[in-house]
Amino acid sequence: MLYLDIHTHQPIPKQHVQSILSLSLTDDDLYPLTNATSVSVGLHPWFAKLQNLEFQLQNLEIKVQQPNVKMIGECGLDKLRGESLANQIIILEKQIGLAEKLNKPIILHCVKSFAELIEIKDKLKVKVPMIIHGFNKNEELGKQLISKGFLLSFGTSILRTDSGAAKLIQDINNFFLETDDSVTPIEEIYLAAANLKKCSVDELKARIFADWKKLNLTPSP
Repeated sequence: MLYLDIHTHQPIPKQHVQSILSLSLTDDDLYPLTNATSVSVGLHPWFAKLQNLEFQLQNLEIKVQQPNVKMIGECGLDKLRGESLANQIIILEKQIGLAEKLNKPIILHCVKSFAELIEIKDKLKVKVPMIIHGFNKNEELGKQLISKGFLLSFGTSILRTDSGAAKLIQDINNFFLETDDSVTPIEEIYLAAANLKKCSVDELKARIFADWKKLNLTPSP
């Protein structure tokens, strides 16, 4: 069974890894949206501009209808970088509307904006899965997000056994793993997660594969 990497910026896949390559619309020249690679596509809060939103949403809606586009994003909120939070909220809510229209999961970037993210989810009554990538905060926040219906993806933070992510992953069963922009192999992240869960890597692969299938993330035939 393959290793599954739900969020990566590494464009060269490995034979034994099924990954979802995360692209912003500004990456088109580097990574054309061919049907050969599973991707997620969105307007990243670092780069999205409200003044370009109408055009970029039209472009995004065309691209996300390709069968190899498995998710919308990464999109989200970041209080440290990008446009004002108010503008970022408008841009995110438009992408959530598109995800709901097309019934595709959303992969989320969130920095110091979890309260606002929860408020948006409650306000819009979002039905599609919302996955927070690279979760590395404390257990309490993680459990609050899960109670609100968010899904979590973990990366290299779980390699530090004293991290909030490493402690949280021991208490939950449904989660995803990712490399993001790290050069750490996904195999190493799986091994760390399996050790924390006190199970074999193969058991962990099967569990995560089942969650991928629920979200229709497996490759199209």
